[in-house]
Amino acid sequence: MSIDIKVPPLPESVSDAMLVAWHKNVGESVSRDENLVDLETDKVVLEVPAPASGTIAKIIVENGATVEAGDVLAVLEEGEVSADIPVAASAAPTKKAAAAVTKESSGPIKTSPAVRRLLDEHDLDATMVLGTGKDGRITKSDVMTFLKSDDSANVTPGDQQPEVTESVEVGLERTEQRVPMTRLRARIAERLVDAQQTAAMLTTFNEVDLTEVMALRKKYRDSFEKKHDVRLGFMSFFAKASVEALKLYPVVNASVEGTDIIYHNYFDIGIAVSSERGLMVPVIRDVDQMSFADFETALNDVAARAQAGTIGMEDLTGGTFTITNGGIFGSMMSTPILNQPQSAILGMHSIQQRPMVVDGDIVARPMMYLALTYDHRIIDGKEAVQFLVSIKDQLEDPARLLLQV
Repeated sequence: MSIDIKVPPLPESVSDAMLVAWHKNVGESVSRDENLVDLETDKVVLEVPAPASGTIAKIIVENGATVEAGDVLAVLEEGEVSADIPVAASAAPTKKAAAAVTKESSGPIKTSPAVRRLLDEHDLDATMVLGTGKDGRITKSDVMTFLKSDDSANVTPGDQQPEVTESVEVGLERTEQRVPMTRLRARIAERLVDAQQTAAMLTTFNEVDLTEVMALRKKYRDSFEKKHDVRLGFMSFFAKASVEALKLYPVVNASVEGTDIIYHNYFDIGIAVSSERGLMVPVIRDVDQMSFADFETALNDVAARAQAGTIGMEDLTGGTFTITNGGIFGSMMSTPILNQPQSAILGMHSIQQRPMVVDGDIVARPMMYLALTYDHRIIDGKEAVQFLVSIKDQLEDPARLLLQV
């Protein structure tokens, strides 16, 4: 029986998607729930699984095409999938063929688009790599570990580039490469320009002494991780301090809609995450009700899914305040752009030992510059400055976070 492979329902507010890559060709066998094709929206990458086992009879839409929900992508001829033919013992297996003799598979292995690209670049079969991710998923680090291991040296690739036997001197060429923006990059560009043209953005700065936070982390880091099975990071301190400051200055947690100001009585914090596809801002809900361990666990989960390209649309919408950390890349100071329709965003930066005057003495302290970009249409400078001072006070005296004072 023939089955149409269709574009699944797209996330709310997403009208179409781009077909990024087919993972099967006409005539190839597929197993039920095996990913057939990746569709890229301006937010997430969607995987289209096979509804049944069978053979690809026809591909209707090629790579790079724009599709809408319900469009027919291909035709699947339903039927049992034949077993793979074993590789002859006398033949030297290629990397792809070696999978049949190096590891048995109990079914299709789920991998993210980024991992599949890495596997294709090195001509690897997913069954060759041991996955350490959730439910046995293969991560990029799993692939890199395999490439560095002895196992990768035990297979003889049949399609590697031949050695260069002749050297030819050529002059340096001035070349250019033109590539289209990905849908995500185009969407990011659109939102950033829209933010600059819509909001009256202004940035205020302060600096925070992280001596006490670092001492607290050092003292309880091991016991925290042992009890909660998650690492105690800096972000949970900044997120919890932000929530307390947002309670004091609710307009910073608000958004503009036309001529109305919408005050949110909940605290859904977006955390900017860098991925291969570009910057994403997954949202962690109800941070005010979370413990430090709950927050760190939730952050690790959404960050991993954002970087793997498996995060859902629902995780990227609805935040009331955003935190971005340029310090992980070495940034000393920056002016972050609003994540509309939010009215403010907190920028963290690198921690540096700097000379500070404390009680009349010059001492070295771990200092960080903080930046708060805010929408001056609804937030006055006084509120923005006091908000940032509140965060500074709580981080310099972390007991405030526990006592909520």
